[in-house]
Amino acid sequence: MSNPATLQEKPKHPDGDLALALGGGGARAAYQAGFLQAVGERFPELDIPILTGVSAGAINTAFLANHQGAMRRSTEDLCALWGELRTRYVFDASSASLGSMVFRWGARLVSGGSRVAPRPRGMVDTEPLRKFLGENLNAGENGALLGISQNLQRQRLHAVAITTTNYASGQSVTWVQGRDAPMWSRPMRKSVSTRLRIDHVMGSSALPLFFPAVKIDDEWHGDGGIRLTAPLSPALHLGATRILAISTRYQRTQSEVLPEAARIYPAPAQVLGLLMSAVFLDNFDHDAMNLDRLNKLVMGLPETERMGLRPVDLLIVRPTRDLAKIAGEHELRLPRSFRFLLRGLGTRESKSPESLSMVLFEPEYVNRLIELGRADAKARYADIEAFLSGERMEGLNRTGFWRL
Repeated sequence: MSNPATLQEKPKHPDGDLALALGGGGARAAYQAGFLQAVGERFPELDIPILTGVSAGAINTAFLANHQGAMRRSTEDLCALWGELRTRYVFDASSASLGSMVFRWGARLVSGGSRVAPRPRGMVDTEPLRKFLGENLNAGENGALLGISQNLQRQRLHAVAITTTNYASGQSVTWVQGRDAPMWSRPMRKSVSTRLRIDHVMGSSALPLFFPAVKIDDEWHGDGGIRLTAPLSPALHLGATRILAISTRYQRTQSEVLPEAARIYPAPAQVLGLLMSAVFLDNFDHDAMNLDRLNKLVMGLPETERMGLRPVDLLIVRPTRDLAKIAGEHELRLPRSFRFLLRGLGTRESKSPESLSMVLFEPEYVNRLIELGRADAKARYADIEAFLSGERMEGLNRTGFWRL
């Protein structure tokens, strides 16, 4: 195996073509932080000029893009940020706040949506998260992420992209800050050149129903994973020819489904968890499969007939353990009032509560995910180094999923 330092001494790719794509999953994004920290230890001076993120992955993307240190320092600080996280830093979990939200939702339901009924905005108040991000991202006026501009000027970055969903138009909107970054428009998705702010991060990570929508440029936006059917597309539009994608979805096998669980009528929490997984986690796999197929088609054509398309190398990684099952082991760590509400949805009726795994912002669970991410990255150092060095590998080994 070659020395990691040679990756910097003898680059085999043009500058600016490597991208990092981070998916969603709420609290599960702590896994991404651990994985990246291990990568930073192995390749401390690695530059990733294109950063893209959606949902909770947008928080990690914004932090790395805004940080002034090299790979090792920035990823260490990202893990430290997650290590400091508590549920109370993400949303108001007090009995008074949650009771008020329950009353608002109940009044609206029993009144048939009457205009005189209080209008709820999400299940929880996320102002604590806005304050936490503002303090840890050193945001400037209007929540601007000042470090991004500095990294762009120093040419450490080429572009940063964060995706939200416009609730009025139903469009997937990718907000881009970069150096001469191209814009694009596709059916139900578009890009907008902007100066990234805390609002974009808050909007991208606003889990539907759980977290309230965020107003950006006089329009209400929510979680970017809702309509983003092609989560790799922002990196591709921004010029990436290599993409390191980190999913928080565990590939559960059929043998891991307990027979008794299949016979019991699914609790609301189980249905909600599957819905959220389908929206925020599954699209990575589908997009990766499509990219693999497109690569084969493009490689089979002469360059003059490729219509501007280019082959793109992809390394997609995922947890080797069920994050939802780990969440079930730490359910008691949640604030009592919030835990009570989740139990009402049936989170205790599943051995792998997917919805719980996305909102369990407590250190015992978060640190388990960070350590798992670190372990998984170390186990794949050889694959990561080969990928960064430009070594060609079979698609199945690179992507880690089956082909249909």
